[in-house]
Amino acid sequence: MLLVLMGLAMLSFMAKDSVTLRLHPVQGKTYTVSTKATTMNLMEVQGQTINSTQTMETLQTFTVKETNDTQTVVDTQIDNIKMTATQMGMKFEFDSDHPEKTSPMIADQTKDLAKSVKKLSTITYDAMGNIVGETDLGMNHIGGAIIKLPEEPISVGSTWTADKTASVSGTDINTKLTYTVTSISKKGIVLSVEGNVESNNDGISGNYTGTANINALTGMVTTSSIKSNLSMTISQQGLTIPVTMVGTTTVTVE
Repeated sequence: MLLVLMGLAMLSFMAKDSVTLRLHPVQGKTYTVSTKATTMNLMEVQGQTINSTQTMETLQTFTVKETNDTQTVVDTQIDNIKMTATQMGMKFEFDSDHPEKTSPMIADQTKDLAKSVKKLSTITYDAMGNIVGETDLGMNHIGGAIIKLPEEPISVGSTWTADKTASVSGTDINTKLTYTVTSISKKGIVLSVEGNVESNNDGISGNYTGTANINALTGMVTTSSIKSNLSMTISQQGLTIPVTMVGTTTVTVE
């Protein structure tokens, strides 16, 4: 019977010129969110350019405790974090499964990362993908899998916007993202994503571009790839240092 209902739902979906997106994951299912963020930093220091790279991989799971037409409640935690960084010919590594192997020079930097692992949080979302109640969830936000959904039905060419806060080099920056529907098929809904750093972020500017795929039945992201290009200025040891950060973040939800 379940397969028949799902088939009817898909046929109904395919027959429509527009789709109404609502958050409705499968109750009782545990989803896995794999995120990989690679960033290259360029710093101009006294006429010299210093390059550094960082790759961070996180594995997060969330289990759907309750879902209905108005809200979804999930239990979630970060299961593993891996980080690799290179600077001036040196390589530093961190793996939350093997903290004893952490490179000494980044041991202090990774203490907070280690504390985020296996820390269970319960999050309630409304049907539009907005968090209800507590928002200070640290790394346990599921922003890569659950995004703000539009109120109105969508079709190819439809757009909507969402505000997002992200941490870059320890600084919270506010970004306004614009989602545009580029295709709708039985495989899902494809979005183009564009975003700009809001002007109220002191000394930080930049933009985001990429794509995301949405499952029309669950309202969740299945895959996404977002490129970022950010500029900022930091002060260190009496010097004003321009910094450019270019990166790519990919997300897969299973």
